[in-house]
Amino acid sequence: MSMGWAMPLSGAVLLGIVLGYLAPVALFELWALALLLVWRWRGVRLLVMAMLLPMVSILASSGAVLPQGLSREDLSIVGVVTQVDSEGDGMSRLHLDIAECAPLAVRRMPCDGLRHVRLSVFGYETFRVGEHWALTVRLRPPAGFSNPDTFDFQRWLWREGIDATGYVRQEPAPRRVEQAAVSLRDSALKLLDARLPDGTSRRWLAALTLGAGERLNDVDWALLNASGTTHLVVISGLHVGLVAAFALLAGRGLARLTMPGTWRLVTWPWWFAAMVTVGYALLSGFGPPAQRAMIMTLVGLWVASGRHAPGPWQAWWLALALVLLVDPLSLWRPGLWLSFVAVALLIVIWQGRTKPGGIKGWWWALLRTQLLLAPLMAGAVLLAFDRLAPAAPLVNLIAVPLVSLMMVPLGLLGWLFVWLPPLSALCWWLFAALVEALYGLLKYSVEWLPLWSPEPWQVWPLALALALLALLWALPALAVSLRVAGSLVLAVLPFSLPAPELPHGMVQVRVHDVGQGQLVDLRTAQHRLLYDTGPRFRSGSMPLESLWRTPQRFDKVVVSHVDTDHAGGVPVLAEHRVERFLAPRGEQVGVPFDACQAGEGWHWDGVEFRFLWPPAGSDNDEWFSNDRSCVLLVEAGTQRILITGDVGRQVERRFLLAIEPPVNLLVAGHHGSRTSTGPQLVDMLKPHHVIFSAGRDNAYGHPHDEVVQRLRDPLRCLWSTALDGAVTWRLGSDEAPHVKAERSSTWRRCRSPLP
Repeated sequence: MSMGWAMPLSGAVLLGIVLGYLAPVALFELWALALLLVWRWRGVRLLVMAMLLPMVSILASSGAVLPQGLSREDLSIVGVVTQVDSEGDGMSRLHLDIAECAPLAVRRMPCDGLRHVRLSVFGYETFRVGEHWALTVRLRPPAGFSNPDTFDFQRWLWREGIDATGYVRQEPAPRRVEQAAVSLRDSALKLLDARLPDGTSRRWLAALTLGAGERLNDVDWALLNASGTTHLVVISGLHVGLVAAFALLAGRGLARLTMPGTWRLVTWPWWFAAMVTVGYALLSGFGPPAQRAMIMTLVGLWVASGRHAPGPWQAWWLALALVLLVDPLSLWRPGLWLSFVAVALLIVIWQGRTKPGGIKGWWWALLRTQLLLAPLMAGAVLLAFDRLAPAAPLVNLIAVPLVSLMMVPLGLLGWLFVWLPPLSALCWWLFAALVEALYGLLKYSVEWLPLWSPEPWQVWPLALALALLALLWALPALAVSLRVAGSLVLAVLPFSLPAPELPHGMVQVRVHDVGQGQLVDLRTAQHRLLYDTGPRFRSGSMPLESLWRTPQRFDKVVVSHVDTDHAGGVPVLAEHRVERFLAPRGEQVGVPFDACQAGEGWHWDGVEFRFLWPPAGSDNDEWFSNDRSCVLLVEAGTQRILITGDVGRQVERRFLLAIEPPVNLLVAGHHGSRTSTGPQLVDMLKPHHVIFSAGRDNAYGHPHDEVVQRLRDPLRCLWSTALDGAVTWRLGSDEAPHVKAERSSTWRRCRSPLP
């Protein structure tokens, strides 16, 4: 095959992945028919097959889901452990490849289509990778919160190939079916534990040489993220490439000694380097990053050999096609694009340039390369993770050569001399000294230049400016004056853009996806109010922790009542600036607050806020906790928003006459419970948009079918955070409210625009 096919091949693979993700199964049948029709033409046949293979893989991954009727049912599974993560407090996370699955109850749908699950297990610390276990589990379809500018856990589960999540039941007790086969990697880790005391150097040696990133603790990862050096410890092209380079140098050196006249012509050193590359990827666990690095290194070895090899750009496209064919889901992994963007810039920097001369020339060339990579990778990381490590460019100037030229070689030499303990100990002692020095450098750098998370609207302009800055200095034949002028413009432009603002008289209402709880963020042109703070789960986690960078400023925080699904996030607000808390009189909120009461109101930027409940001076013992909820009415021009907390129908009837219908947006009471959002409220207020803030597959059955049926209307929009994720409205103009949902769903929509 001519290397001119590399780019079309890569494009065909990409198209197949996208079609498999977006298109129905019937489209696969059409492509199979097309393959039969074009079978005579070899080139076209290859492209169609390149589309079909990833399409089949994507369709298969989409079809391997837990049947809806088996959610939270007891299932008996047998599977092999592929990953174990300790979460502390006796809890572990298991990843299992499923071999057998069957429901324990009779007359249930089969679950033998499941392939890979993620489980929580409490009280067991005996699970090992490679072991086969028989477990009784309860599963649920992959789910996660979906909020603007936050980590999409559900998308992460999908791209990692996880078909369901759940937990291991204690009864019947888990049973080990088969011991794990002895692996070289496990043996090496055990030997490392025996040779070195527990500490930073042992963790980093395991990560850098064996790909055991799970050995690093939270402090290590936080430091690496803040300093922009995570790429140094995750098995990547840097590590695999170094191993391949050492193997190639050793092989060619041996060939030069044994065959001095023909050593340049022999091919076995290249094959030896390729085999070592594959072996090292297998040794490091053969996860997606190791697979990607292995493929890219093998293609790189082919290019470097010069034997019927493609050019750099053809090799780039070929490597991309091969990586995506092996793992189509990697298209959605940031690591793939970070790797290929970096290699693309390296090609731009080095292609067509004369080879540096002498040590000084090489050092200058490598320094220039690192300085050009820094802004491009900073922009790519900013797009992928919404964070910027200001210390990264300077730290990497030291850390990259330190790790690649000293630490990794010393670590690998220690393994090479493992049968000579004194030499091995010397190598690892030097490695430990360098780790301590690097650790100190990273800590010092992040103290002076801490991790920065820009505002969401700044991410794209900043990332684009950083990428253009790298290209401006990497592209050849540009005048220095043009490079300098362009750099000045790119340095100033992103910070001179005005922040988006709401016009006077408008309000933005965002009902966040926090599971079984409620958290509503209301903003006007210059002010901000938080209604409820979301739940606190039994694990101690609170969704509010992940919604915004700290610190945020809130003019008022209304805690409707003290149930943990509404007030659970109050402790997190200590990290933010809150001017005033409001809650029902007599509640134990945990912070000083003023009482919300009917009749109290205020104006912000042309928008009116007014409490309708509880009555002024009401006794705390007069109402149940739910019925003490603060009920808030917001009016922006002629458009109205009503948030009722958890009050029941009896209380709803008490304040209905204080509201002029219609209500444009109603946050359904008590998450859609049948005790709230009664017929009188629906008939009198005629809400146009109604949202249920509830958790997916929650134990309470919210929203209740009776409430949903009551609200169904051809001209009414129903929303659910469980299905739609966070939903945002902008109200206050004469036009229909602008609505944005974070996740598409099958939830019924209105059939025509509403005022």
